[in-house]
Amino acid sequence: MELFGTSIENVYLIVLILSGILTILYLFFGDFLEAFGEITPFFNPALILAFITFFSASAYIMEIVSSLSTVLIIIISVVIAFILTSVLNLFVFIPMKSAEESLSYTEESLKGRVGKLILSIPLDGYGEIVIESKSGTISKPAASYDKEEIQAGKRVLVIEVENGVLYVIPYETEFDL
Repeated sequence: MELFGTSIENVYLIVLILSGILTILYLFFGDFLEAFGEITPFFNPALILAFITFFSASAYIMEIVSSLSTVLIIIISVVIAFILTSVLNLFVFIPMKSAEESLSYTEESLKGRVGKLILSIPLDGYGEIVIESKSGTISKPAASYDKEEIQAGKRVLVIEVENGVLYVIPYETEFDL
């Protein structure tokens, strides 16, 4: 069978090469395309490229190796590509996405956390706070919420976050008294 004056095997091979090149380009410029994923959650460029790659590779191999009709090869290749893309999404992309989310933090999530000052906060100045978390240690600039001096080594409670600066107050529990 021919398509656009070219044998179907060559069409599959060209699509396979182009999808491979697009996948490599996606690795370099993927952050730009992720914006589309935010707009439409069903548009995932990595899954679309994987589907096209799996489809063209399986169709090319079956055209070369088997004597099945082209229509049957296309149907089988679509099924194979769908299954492999689903497996890729289920076992690779979804776990990677949840792993990235669990290791990150937002500044808003720091509100209400308790940390320790490693640099004193002067009356109208900044110090530095360290907050321990499951994924590591977070070090951020800190200022006094009540505009008071706080000594290094004190435990503090984060009240507000503004422009990357944590506004804190001294944290005292009944055990500290």
